[in-house]
Amino acid sequence: MSDTVMADGIEVAQEPDAEIPILFLHGVERTYRQGDEALHILNGAELAIWPGQSVALVAPSGAGKSTLLHIAGLLEHPDHGDVFIDGRATAILPDAERTRIRRNEIGFVYQSHHLLPEFTALENVLLPQMIAGLTRSEAKKRAVELLSYLGLSDRLTHRPAELSGGEQQRVAIARAVANAPRILLADEPTGNLDLHTADHVFAALTQLVRASGLATIIATHNMELASRMDRRVTLREGLVVELE
Repeated sequence: MSDTVMADGIEVAQEPDAEIPILFLHGVERTYRQGDEALHILNGAELAIWPGQSVALVAPSGAGKSTLLHIAGLLEHPDHGDVFIDGRATAILPDAERTRIRRNEIGFVYQSHHLLPEFTALENVLLPQMIAGLTRSEAKKRAVELLSYLGLSDRLTHRPAELSGGEQQRVAIARAVANAPRILLADEPTGNLDLHTADHVFAALTQLVRASGLATIIATHNMELASRMDRRVTLREGLVVELE
């Protein structure tokens, strides 16, 4: 039987032997307008994730996976409800503070790698760290460690065009975790890859997640990949539903 904890005054079901969830979506609603029609994407969605926990978000296209990730990552405001980061409500925070939380606490991986084409793999992972205030030597040390951990030690000086699709995505993963976020959000990170490469990239990603204790949501269509994660959820009628 789960206990409950309070997140900024909201009662949350608690995992056994767990502290407050690092990420908690509470009563999240999001509606878009398409001409005269209102599209209700999220209708009071609830989702709590604890440090070190990986969650697969499995749902068909158009169900709202990207919308949920954007709201969880503070890229988008919900119409109603709130997103709690480590127990702190974020909906009423000024944009500058939301940006600070997003920069320091949350990493993003997308279906397309979005690497800077004129920079090497190493430089792509260096840059976000230097923007955050690390010295070049400190940033380079961590970038080399991350890229090597992901099997790219012999690709450090290669630009994106010189890398395979799987290698590019592993660089994107290294970049996403370079600033040691506490939450990682990935939107179909293997969607552009063939099955063999996708399996390799997914294995590297989940290995890194477990080693670093990140709380992670990965949106994917691949149920075999999703089965390797701690939890599986889907979206039904705008609500988050746990899967077996």
